[in-house]
Amino acid sequence: MIKPLFWKDNRLFIVDQTLLPTKYSLIEIRNHLEMADAIKRLAIRGAPAIGIAAAFGLVISLKAFLRSTHRNFFKHLYENIEILKKTRPTAVNLSWALERIRNIAKNSESLPTPKLWERLLNEAKVIHKEDIQMCEAITEHGYKLLPEKVNVITYCNTGGLATGGLGTALGIIIKAFQKGKNIHVYVSETRPLLQGARLTAWELSKEKVPFTLCTDNMMAYIMTNKNINAVIVGADRIAANGDTANKIGTYSLAILAKFHKIPFYVAAPTSTIDPTIPSGKDIVIEQRSGLEVTNFLGKHIAPENCLSISPAFDVTPANFITRIITEKGVFKQPFHLFQ
Repeated sequence: MIKPLFWKDNRLFIVDQTLLPTKYSLIEIRNHLEMADAIKRLAIRGAPAIGIAAAFGLVISLKAFLRSTHRNFFKHLYENIEILKKTRPTAVNLSWALERIRNIAKNSESLPTPKLWERLLNEAKVIHKEDIQMCEAITEHGYKLLPEKVNVITYCNTGGLATGGLGTALGIIIKAFQKGKNIHVYVSETRPLLQGARLTAWELSKEKVPFTLCTDNMMAYIMTNKNINAVIVGADRIAANGDTANKIGTYSLAILAKFHKIPFYVAAPTSTIDPTIPSGKDIVIEQRSGLEVTNFLGKHIAPENCLSISPAFDVTPANFITRIITEKGVFKQPFHLFQ
């Protein structure tokens, strides 16, 4: 199973996903600032994975204060949480995991700081373990929705690189293949950073799952001509009504799927559901540098000084979603269980 991060001998390592698939390289993360930088530049990415990573990054940042006063320990705890929270505003798993660490700290305030740190580290490990278990449950629920012979479209990257376990949407696809289903995957490249072409295609190659790589603007053609049975995507935040924020371009894919009467599935752990926001209108969309659009592999590909934008996500309305697949089961419209 592909792992995006490792905790070993009280040291934290992540896989630098910006270098994949041409180079597999580990980075040691020694404090919260290094983790914040890694999350911002997408060295580690995927909503569940950055939640896990932020939890470990926070804990490793506090290791320097094991002999400090409680006041100083908690001062840095709260400051570092805020720094990590600001790295990526859309994916709710990030703040969810950091709040879990904060709550454990509050409830363990009477402990000596070394014991308190150990408890926080244990909570980060629990968050990681729980995500592995959630991925297993999601994939088990999800693969059963697919027919025995299936052509499926997926978008961005939602496998082991994006989670603590086998994955969410991509995990369902891999599980279906492992269970003997005759599956072929159409992988959308996912501009502007090509997470589909670079990461999903790499994971499917490792798992020996048959796939075809496509540019994003081929999807209408693929749906018309390739007998597509399902579209499966992940999520970075799900509102209480089921509106779902995911990688930019997901909404377009959902519109095409609805027109072509193809089931459109969203797969995500319940940690991605944000019950505090009633609809997708309340989801903050991360705005990334326009250089991600005008540059590719370090080379400028557009006219100099042209305007460009790079919203990282868009919101798919709940009525375009056939099912939402979580570790707790498969939910259908009108998604009242999220309220």
